[in-house]
Amino acid sequence: MDKRDFKDMWVYIEHNGVEIEPVSLELCCEIRKIADSAREKLAAVIVGTLPQTALNRITQCGVDKLIQVMGAGYEPFNIDAYTALFAKLCIRHLPSAVFVGGTVNGRDFAPRFACRLRTGCTSDATELVFDKTTGNIEFIEPAVGGKMMAVITVPEMRPQIGTIRPGTFKYMPAGARKVEYISERIDFDPELIRTEVLNYEPYDEDDTMDLSTADIVVCIGNGVKTDSVPLYLTLAKKLGGTLGCTRPVFDRGILPYKQVIGQSGVMIKPRLLLSFGVSGALNHVTGISGSGKIFAVNDDPEADIFHYCDYGIIGDMDEICCGILAGLD
Repeated sequence: MDKRDFKDMWVYIEHNGVEIEPVSLELCCEIRKIADSAREKLAAVIVGTLPQTALNRITQCGVDKLIQVMGAGYEPFNIDAYTALFAKLCIRHLPSAVFVGGTVNGRDFAPRFACRLRTGCTSDATELVFDKTTGNIEFIEPAVGGKMMAVITVPEMRPQIGTIRPGTFKYMPAGARKVEYISERIDFDPELIRTEVLNYEPYDEDDTMDLSTADIVVCIGNGVKTDSVPLYLTLAKKLGGTLGCTRPVFDRGILPYKQVIGQSGVMIKPRLLLSFGVSGALNHVTGISGSGKIFAVNDDPEADIFHYCDYGIIGDMDEICCGILAGLD
């Protein structure tokens, strides 16, 4: 088929039956702008049911269509059912693009159904640009260890599929439009499910360590000493903020993965970011680009982080942290 036969841009709405994953709403807001540039409609795809309050949040993001799928075989979430479902939906409706939040589930099933459709799937783009000349979406993201920015396109095949990490785009509702409601009934045979959930235990998560919603973040880089970490945790708590880190700090086993900031972790947008011992590698700074004010400390005057901060101090990170704590007491 000619790629011009494919119309509408889709966003998969991930939810737990009550609340929507924030990344789904972030994507609706961003793809609204891309769809306008392409002169196409924006559709939100929901599997299962949601309360009206949640549906209202989706429509406020400016969607033109709401595709709601009902059927057996999707609870609890399983990769086999969702892969088959989205492959079937895409063949039936021919969307030009499908965007999926880069959650644990989203990053699993999106490339699978893309493979079935023999099209391309990109991941973790930090910017999306619509090329009016070619009709392609440009997925822009760091590559080669953050040393360059790559522009990835799916020039011929459709739909164009991409997973986007939570926090990459801002939740900025464009307002409700007239919405077309489309209902689909598609069942999935449970006998075809190749995995079985034997047990489930909710993750015991400390809400105070949630980087995605933090207004103030203290970030430690690879310059941190293991026995100095409590200093920065104390500073974060005194400021009413959250402690984060760069990928090498996680690799050293100092902080858990969910505290990693950057292309391989969380994209943050705090009002204030205090950065200690962070070199400023591209794959990290792409994760802090939405920050308000950035205060950076590093003992290397040539550190790249000083190119991205509003205020910089050259010095020993522990001494400066202790000085800030003393001033807060």
